[in-house]
Amino acid sequence: MIRNAIETNQLTKDYGDGRGCSGVTLTIREGEAFGFLGPNGAGKSTIVKMLTGLIQPTSGKAQIYGHASGTIEARRRLGYLPELFRYPDWLTGEEVLAFHAKLCELDRSQAKRRIQQLLDEVGIGARGRDRLKGYSKGMQQRLGLACALLADPDIVFLDEPASALDPVGRYEVRELLVRLRGRGKTIFLNSHLLEDVEQLCDKVALLNNGQVLAEGSVADVLREQSNWLLRVSGYTPLAADRIRHMLGVNAVVSVTEAGEGMSWITLELDNDEQIGLVNYLLIELGLTLYEVGKTKSRLDEWFRLAVTGLEHRGERL
Repeated sequence: MIRNAIETNQLTKDYGDGRGCSGVTLTIREGEAFGFLGPNGAGKSTIVKMLTGLIQPTSGKAQIYGHASGTIEARRRLGYLPELFRYPDWLTGEEVLAFHAKLCELDRSQAKRRIQQLLDEVGIGARGRDRLKGYSKGMQQRLGLACALLADPDIVFLDEPASALDPVGRYEVRELLVRLRGRGKTIFLNSHLLEDVEQLCDKVALLNNGQVLAEGSVADVLREQSNWLLRVSGYTPLAADRIRHMLGVNAVVSVTEAGEGMSWITLELDNDEQIGLVNYLLIELGLTLYEVGKTKSRLDEWFRLAVTGLEHRGERL
């Protein structure tokens, strides 16, 4: 039976200066990959710190597999990679993992086997014997991910896990997370790399100024957008004005040159039915319509539209 891995009910953290979060209610099922999105300073890291037991909420509740966050029972179920971390650079990668293995109470033979497995899995390999002062930021990020996975946790909290990685490293980490999800692990991912979230996560939530604005499955979120690309000739600015007037203020219209007297018109509409009205209007205005097609919605477009016009707190937590 699938259980709830993470539950919050009106989770609130009030720092007294406008930071924190307010009334956050989330349910994440066992085995789901969950993407937590929001501008800098939205409060994402504050919520993760409450879920992992690093800080206490002002009010509300958070549970990990039915145990109150911060309790020993809850902490035994999770691994955590914070956005900002630092290990002593005189240690080797193996020594860092061996220290964490002791904290996790792994026996020596189990720890040795697990450390080598993870060094290979995150792409460090034999360089685990090197001192950290010779590691790049990307290598340190890989080591941090190995530390988060060391005790084979049921839930993995990852705060910007690919922020220091090159495109190849990002792909490798994403593939690792896909494998973890395939093993039934629950993944809670904070990331500004929306392409990674779109390809990995089952559900997403958008946070702004400490409050959840929207949440749902990635498939449902992307279906909400109706984006179209039309190739026409005879375009004039009057056409864009007429489209906006007919469809209302929510219609987003942009135009780029396509060469040979043609133009590409990009539309972001409320629903698919509106494209028929647009086609009729363009022909009525005397434009020649050569091509029309729906473009694939992207999570970054949904994110941009959702936060456009809203105030943001900036870099504060």
